[in-house]
Amino acid sequence: MINKQETHLKEWQGQEEAAEQMLPLVGQLYRERNIVSTVYGRSLVHSTTIDILKAHRFARLILEEELSIHKTLPVIEALSQLDLAPARIDIGKLAVGFAKQQTVGSLSEYVSHELASINTGRRNVLDEPQDIVLYGFGRIGRLLARLLIEKSGSGEKLRLRAAVVRKGSPDDLIKRASLLRRDSVHGHFNGIITVDEEENAIIANGNMIRIIYADAPESVDYTSYGINNAILIDNTGKWRDREGLSRHLQAKGVAKVLLTAPGKGDIPNVVAGVNHELITGAEQILSAASCTTNAIVPVLKAVHDRFGILNGHVETCHSYTNDQNLIDNYHKGARRGRSAVLNMVITETGAAKAVAKVIPELGGRLTGNAIRVPTPNVSLAILNLELGQETSVSELNRFIRDTALNSPLQNQIDYIISPEVVSSDFVGSRHAGVVDSLATIVQGNRCVLYVWYDNEFGYSCQVVRMIQKMAGLELPSLPN
Repeated sequence: MINKQETHLKEWQGQEEAAEQMLPLVGQLYRERNIVSTVYGRSLVHSTTIDILKAHRFARLILEEELSIHKTLPVIEALSQLDLAPARIDIGKLAVGFAKQQTVGSLSEYVSHELASINTGRRNVLDEPQDIVLYGFGRIGRLLARLLIEKSGSGEKLRLRAAVVRKGSPDDLIKRASLLRRDSVHGHFNGIITVDEEENAIIANGNMIRIIYADAPESVDYTSYGINNAILIDNTGKWRDREGLSRHLQAKGVAKVLLTAPGKGDIPNVVAGVNHELITGAEQILSAASCTTNAIVPVLKAVHDRFGILNGHVETCHSYTNDQNLIDNYHKGARRGRSAVLNMVITETGAAKAVAKVIPELGGRLTGNAIRVPTPNVSLAILNLELGQETSVSELNRFIRDTALNSPLQNQIDYIISPEVVSSDFVGSRHAGVVDSLATIVQGNRCVLYVWYDNEFGYSCQVVRMIQKMAGLELPSLPN
């Protein structure tokens, strides 16, 4: 027994040591070359030692084979010896690929060959940093701020310059800084936040975010703050049609507008990874659709492309939102006046209809409804589908697992194998949706898929992916 205890402890200490050696290399590659190191989609940038080991543990579970950090450490050491252009590089896939390759050669030679397309020298992703403005600084606005600050890298990419709000009190700046610093659901901000009262700004990890007070979109002159050609993200949801959102474009310094809610009329509703080809230089106003639409559309597209979807029903168990009442009180919406923290509340969702805006061939094939439940975050979509062909639980799950690991939708779809997970386990998930494989039901050509999603953070990650596309900041993902 003593020998086994010592063996386990030494094995753990060896893994910790390898992760500690990996940390500075990950940081150096990111800061100096804009290389985002990942392990099967899990980013290692700004990770702790434990985060790195957890990413490897996840890969072992989903791959059904061993992925040791002792195999990936030499890979990232090989990366640091190359003169790479900006990219997302999966060191887990490189390690597994090297182990499976048939040709004889060193790891360095293999890595160099696989990354030949970007082994062309360091270069700036953009000629100038892209200015970003948040219009509204609520739940989504503050999470977007966290993500944009995290992704500021060496300062050559996205640069959050300001947040526009209505002044709430004399100590408004202090209160907003505090809300960014601490979050009851998502925890503490990963870094240091101070305030600059002279500039009325929040300083977060060296990023100066001016807090601008305004009552109307067109009243702000952003150029007076040195902000130009900005992408403005409207988090308020107050205006959802082209006429209303065009008011932002009347403000000096704004070039494009992104709405974090379903757009009305002819505004393109985009789900990153699915129909992002709608993001063009000519379109000035775009919508990132809803959190539920982002969660279900990637899974529906993958399943439809492979098996065909004849019809189906989408039911969402959605965490309560700020629109509902804490205790029973008047509300203009049906049932929403009843206490959100004490009741399950049946309500409507436009997600099923919204699917048709993103995947036109599914128009009229899906119905949908929602139940608001007494949890503050993380929701569950239940997809009850009639497919165009028969399948099995193992075949369907295997397909979704492969899609999550090796497809253009790997940033949107995640996959988990665990009999014990519950909603709180998905707080902080960066994927649009996570398929709970052990809950999958199949009978002939009918299936039921359960998709968890962090309706706040996961959705915010999708919004950031849209911003990157709008700014021309899409990094190639390697190996292919």
